Amino acid sequence: MIQTLQASRLNLYDVKSKFHVRQGGADEFFTQLLRNAPALSDFKKEILDRTRQQYLYLAERPLLEVTVKMVTLSPLLSLAGFYEPPFYTTLEESVEVVSQDGAETARGQIDVLVLQHTIWTVVIEAKSIQYDVMMALPQALTYMISSLQQFPEKKNLFGMITNGREFRFIKLNGTLELTYTLSKVFSLSEVENQLHDVLQILKYLGRLSISGDVA
Repeated sequence: MIQTLQASRLNLYDVKSKFHVRQGGADEFFTQLLRNAPALSDFKKEILDRTRQQYLYLAERPLLEVTVKMVTLSPLLSLAGFYEPPFYTTLEESVEVVSQDGAETARGQIDVLVLQHTIWTVVIEAKSIQYDVMMALPQALTYMISSLQQFPEKKNLFGMITNGREFRFIKLNGTLELTYTLSKVFSLSEVENQLHDVLQILKYLGRLSISGDVA
């Protein structure tokens, strides 16, 4: 009998053991990406600066996950062009992924899913500010592995996890064995507004997706 698991209850050990995924070594992908990414316009920088100010003000009180999405994610997705063709953004998408031995199935809901030609390009799992951003990693990895099971021709997938204050990108590679690497943490607690870097990465990943270079 196949056991059904809730993706939100899986920890990182569960994901690694059930789906045979491991963390790879150092990967300069996101660092190189930022070096090559086009500069942002002053208009977009102004929007992101205002977004950061609004978030820091609201974060003085407890923030719920829905507030995180509204305050930080929505402006980022809009400025990245993910509300326009050929992308499609939806909320609370149901997914399931089967374990390597076929004995278990994990089911869950993706917070924000950005699709381009039915390929899951960016998976965003938002968490309340009181949680460490890494708490979203097991769930995001589970959803990304589900995408690779549906579209095995895609060799690389990218995701982003955030608690509203911190952002981290994931690269999942499925060529020979499942491996993932992580970007540095981009934090709104820093003096400089690192939302600028987050937007540059999102825009660049969107361009890679459209060009087909993420395969």
